[in-house]
Amino acid sequence: MDLLFIILIFVVALSMTLVGKGGGNFYVVLLIFASIPIHDASATAQFILFAASFAGMIIFGKNKAVVWRLAIPIGTLVALSAFAGGFLSYLFDGTTLKIIFVLLLVIAGLVMLVPYSYHESDSQENRFGRVVLTTDMGSLHLNLTIIVPVTVLTGFFSGMIGVSGGSFLVPMLVLACGLPMTTSVTTATPLVAISALMGFSGHMLQGHLNLYLALPLALVTIAGGLLGGKFALNSKPKHLKQLFAVTNMLAALLIMLNLLHFL
Repeated sequence: MDLLFIILIFVVALSMTLVGKGGGNFYVVLLIFASIPIHDASATAQFILFAASFAGMIIFGKNKAVVWRLAIPIGTLVALSAFAGGFLSYLFDGTTLKIIFVLLLVIAGLVMLVPYSYHESDSQENRFGRVVLTTDMGSLHLNLTIIVPVTVLTGFFSGMIGVSGGSFLVPMLVLACGLPMTTSVTTATPLVAISALMGFSGHMLQGHLNLYLALPLALVTIAGGLLGGKFALNSKPKHLKQLFAVTNMLAALLIMLNLLHFL
């Protein structure tokens, strides 16, 4: 590993924790560019983004910035579906999955740029699939018909491809759960961590892991995650949304370049 590679891994860990993502799509591309086989790259990416997200979660947890009553049930769905995606990854064509993933990244990024103000009247909690969850920050009006399928699909495809799913979980928390952007970032971070851990576990059972590579990189991402978590708590929501959209577009571009064999 050269110094530039380590610096890039650190920058990804910092910036992705800042916007509530894991950065697996960036890690995978960087690892592939470093001549790591795709399955090993996916497993390593899951491991090191878990380390970064766990570090960020410690910062957010200490500052009581996580809505745990929402994070725990969603995290359970993410964990189960991510494990299944990681374990069954060998059954699916990687090119098709990457194309779908690129399209979803672009859509999620554009959605975050659309001005949106959540109102209680939007919730229509008496309709089918809509519930009210009481938390420390007040009542959250949840649309389960959106939350449940998006969570399951996000976990499954994230675990399969080797990413965390934060690119889709954060918009869901903003639009379907009515959380402010900063709270969505802090609450998504534990979900990213559990998704990465379970996706990594599925890959590990298939024998896709290089500890000599993963462990040193995990130390780098932990440092980035701790610093990114501190920055996130002091950033303006508008800037977080803009950075979120930009990183989604950049991730989509990198994956497309990889598909076209430019990376």
